[in-house]
Amino acid sequence: MVPDNSKRSWKGSLTAVSTILLLASSAVVADVLPATAGASNSSLLWGTYRPNLYFGTRPRIPESVMTGLMWFDGSDIQGFQRTRHACEQHDGIAGYGYHKHDGREFASQEINDKPSNIKLTTDFIKVPGGKNGGDWGVRIRGTPISDRADPTTSIMFYVGIEGAGGLDIMSKLSKKGLSSPISLEGDTPELGDFEIQIVDGPLNTHPVESMNQNLELTQWWGREVPQGQVWKAKDIVMESIVQSARDRISSDPAHQQDAMAKPYKFFTLMNELSEKESEIANFYVFQKVFKGEFQFDVLFRSRSSDEPISSESLGARLIKKENEFDARFEKTFHLKEKGFSNSQVEFAQFLLSNMLGGIGYFHGSSVIDRSHPPMQDEEDFRGEPMRPQLSPPQSLFTATPSRPFFPRGFYWDEGFHQLLIGEWDNDLSLDIIKHWTAMIDENGWVAREQILGEEARSKVPLEFQTQFHHYANPPTLYLSIKRYIDRLEKHQLDSSILNAPGSSQQMKMGSLDDTDILRNLHLDNPELADQWLRSIYPKLRQNWLWFRATQHGHLDRFGRKAPSKEAYRWRGRTPNHTLTSGLDDYPRGEPSIGELHLDLHSWMAFATGLLRDIAAKLGPDYAADREEYTTVQRDMLANLDVLHWSEAEQMYCDQALEEGDKPVHVCHRGYLSLFPMTLGLLPADSPKLGAILDIIDKEDELWSPYGLRSLSASDPVFGTGENYWRGPVWININYLTLQSLYKNYMHVPGPHQKRAQDIYTRLRDNLIRNVYKNYQQTGYVWEQYSESDGKGLHSHPFTGWTSLILLIMAEEY
Repeated sequence: MVPDNSKRSWKGSLTAVSTILLLASSAVVADVLPATAGASNSSLLWGTYRPNLYFGTRPRIPESVMTGLMWFDGSDIQGFQRTRHACEQHDGIAGYGYHKHDGREFASQEINDKPSNIKLTTDFIKVPGGKNGGDWGVRIRGTPISDRADPTTSIMFYVGIEGAGGLDIMSKLSKKGLSSPISLEGDTPELGDFEIQIVDGPLNTHPVESMNQNLELTQWWGREVPQGQVWKAKDIVMESIVQSARDRISSDPAHQQDAMAKPYKFFTLMNELSEKESEIANFYVFQKVFKGEFQFDVLFRSRSSDEPISSESLGARLIKKENEFDARFEKTFHLKEKGFSNSQVEFAQFLLSNMLGGIGYFHGSSVIDRSHPPMQDEEDFRGEPMRPQLSPPQSLFTATPSRPFFPRGFYWDEGFHQLLIGEWDNDLSLDIIKHWTAMIDENGWVAREQILGEEARSKVPLEFQTQFHHYANPPTLYLSIKRYIDRLEKHQLDSSILNAPGSSQQMKMGSLDDTDILRNLHLDNPELADQWLRSIYPKLRQNWLWFRATQHGHLDRFGRKAPSKEAYRWRGRTPNHTLTSGLDDYPRGEPSIGELHLDLHSWMAFATGLLRDIAAKLGPDYAADREEYTTVQRDMLANLDVLHWSEAEQMYCDQALEEGDKPVHVCHRGYLSLFPMTLGLLPADSPKLGAILDIIDKEDELWSPYGLRSLSASDPVFGTGENYWRGPVWININYLTLQSLYKNYMHVPGPHQKRAQDIYTRLRDNLIRNVYKNYQQTGYVWEQYSESDGKGLHSHPFTGWTSLILLIMAEEY
């Protein structure tokens, strides 16, 4: 992530255009349709996963059927001016998000559009089957928020083809509108032949007044859209509607006043195909105008499916999937068993569901500057112009931090995301991790921010689009890979007990449904687990070697004495920011090639230990690697104390250079000081552990009623500047702190065991209470929280690593 003076200084948005037949509802709802085709031009694949494709076989061609929703309040002109289509940061929506989402076949989402007096609910189901991915259905419902008046809602569903294939309206065309059900037929190489139906609910009502149209019918429009441009659906549709309205209003001076009060009469589609010579429509929009409550279904039917989905079967399947979700959620996280209330459990389901609903499939080129050798220090090319170039297209399947603000992949965030996703759906998480490791290039570098394609770049200011191949980011994927190995070892142990001869609890594969089997293939099958580790290991080792080569720190050059050469510094520093560290404006020394950074040294020691463990699991062929990691980690841990422990300050610190290039410690108590403890690098009997617990536990240092501050309240720069990582509470580092206390100290004998238990209990309670309280008050979870009053700050909804609150509630570390 980055600070306010960079990419957080702009107001991003997430287009609701969905790929792979995803339903994206406007300004907020992005969506819900399943992965039944390839992704196109970085459009986001929200809340979908194709269960019959695994590890590298996901479609990588830019061909898809893209769908989405737009809507506006038709009762006055201001309603039309705020037409919803993309997730926006400050649009007056009083909370939105998925309340249930299983990551594969079912999702339920609510959008509370108070300015339009309508609550939208989108319920999605996928029915796998046939040879082309199966069917899906979405039920869209609208309910007035206030009973003071029935809202007039104009809602538009669109569908477009990207790449090869075709799509045609099969319903009888009319200038008055189309009767329900509306039928389209199409085909693509990936989906084969398919049908889409739009079916009205039985109780819908409509305004009577219109302009030579019948608003009880569905208005429509079709045209050809250039390849790769369907994601601009709102601009395309609004331009057409505005021109149509102008023509109608200009025909009679009396219409102007009428249009201000009743825009639903004038701002409607043309009811025509706009095809010029040699053009064939590949983009269709369907507009419905409702009075009060409404409901309609969108049904996708593959011609290869055995039992095509219908509105009747959709309703029954939704009820069944909701019950299954609730039961599986409790079985996985045990929150009711732990004493949490029903409303707290619903909050926890919201956290999981929005993490899953924020999964995207991106395709496109990055902007990368490779004009300087990655080993060359910045001082050697300072002042030279940037030479950005487009990379070859790539594909990435990833979670995202925030649908409105950060709708793309971040290396720093993703390791945290997969801690939660992996707990719910092991194999879905492994698929995402493998996509990320595939992004590591031949030199071992991976871009810390994945801005793939034109749509993704449209959400990022130009000055922040270029990635540099000597810039790193915390390798947090190691956190989630370690968690997978822990799960695997526990699962294998449990299975050996359950399946022991004579066990009354012996489990049979036939007792599980197909989706459960798919979620756990790489837990149940040791051969698949081994194959997966072998497939990602070479890339992880390349990345580790790249870190050691490009992010190394200088020792002898500045007269430092240490047992080994292991020392590290973040490249890409500026006087006020270390964006590459993920801690952005956290105070450091003056930038120089003589710096040494505690957090990077700690990440490297942690990563080296994990690679050692993977090499050990892979067997004798990797014995030399295992020995190398063992030796290197021992050297790293020795140098950690020699280079970064300040006896005078009783804390771990960065190093910088003072006048005369003499190394000195730069000590600011805060998250940085905790890394050796939070990453489990200190044994339970470490003489330094007590001093770190002091920093955590003192109210004038990091302790607050809302979680640990990012910087000590006693630090001279606390709360200064943009105050991004200089005080506010961040859930990811608080989670790491709780995880380490739980796994390494409170259950392990040592002089600080009782104190670790006490800190853990109080900190866990504070974090859960505050994030839940903010959600109740605002309808959102937030990027960070104020250390002074606990209020949510910056991006919202931020259902990336803030969703780790669910794991904290469940005590799953």
